Amino acid sequence: MAVTASSNAAWAGARKDLVAGWRSRELWAHLGWQDIRQRYRRSVLGPIWITISMAVTAVALGILYAGLFGNPLEEQLPYILVGFIVWAFISGCILEGADVFIKNEGLIKHLPAPISVHVYRLVWRQTLLFAHNLIVYAVMLFIWPQPLDWSSLLAFPAFALLALNGAWVALLFGMASSRFRDLNPIIGSVVQLMFFLTPIVWIYEDFLNSPNPAIAERARLAEINPFLHYIEMIRRPMLGEETVWRHWAVVLVLTLVGWAVTLWAMRRYRTRVPYWV
Repeated sequence: MAVTASSNAAWAGARKDLVAGWRSRELWAHLGWQDIRQRYRRSVLGPIWITISMAVTAVALGILYAGLFGNPLEEQLPYILVGFIVWAFISGCILEGADVFIKNEGLIKHLPAPISVHVYRLVWRQTLLFAHNLIVYAVMLFIWPQPLDWSSLLAFPAFALLALNGAWVALLFGMASSRFRDLNPIIGSVVQLMFFLTPIVWIYEDFLNSPNPAIAERARLAEINPFLHYIEMIRRPMLGEETVWRHWAVVLVLTLVGWAVTLWAMRRYRTRVPYWV
């Protein structure tokens, strides 16, 4: 009975942490905005540099890969641009999530707040960066209009689902990296590798529909890559392409599994984070 009561209390503590952290949204929303302002406080253009950097990189790669693959620039560049915007959010949640508790060591030890506050702050900061990068997307739509329709509104729930996944990833990786510091460089290397294995700069359908059966068969292996489904879930509506519900199904399953594992980890290790950092 005592073990059961202790287990129930641990589950309740994990849920309470998430709820209390969400209710502190005035705190983490302010801190997230201040993070961006602090980063660019001595810059004339401020956070607009985020947009400029994204645009320059995407245009350069768009021109390069359009020439390599023989695709029209107006097809290759929007594909890469939207892929870059989404990938910046995903990689930001993973890489900064691995450091989220370590970098907030002082606040965790001296501020009596739920640890989820720091994760919400991170996801909010990445959301603001995502919004800044959408300026490039708006310019792209002006130069190369896409066939957007009502189905393009699916980009909003797709991003909400993306942010929900970013939260559990940051919580899980943040706790794990607090305990095992060697995980940070490993996670960084894996994210860098996955950038090239995920169809961000190369168009997945071009390889899938290749007349060479060997290439087409290898392209199907990309379905094993979970990042493909996250990227395509939101990129397709943003480019006005037909919705592929398979991507949504995979992401929903990953969301449920990811949060189940994260809640289990929070139940066992949440209270140890202040000692690990």
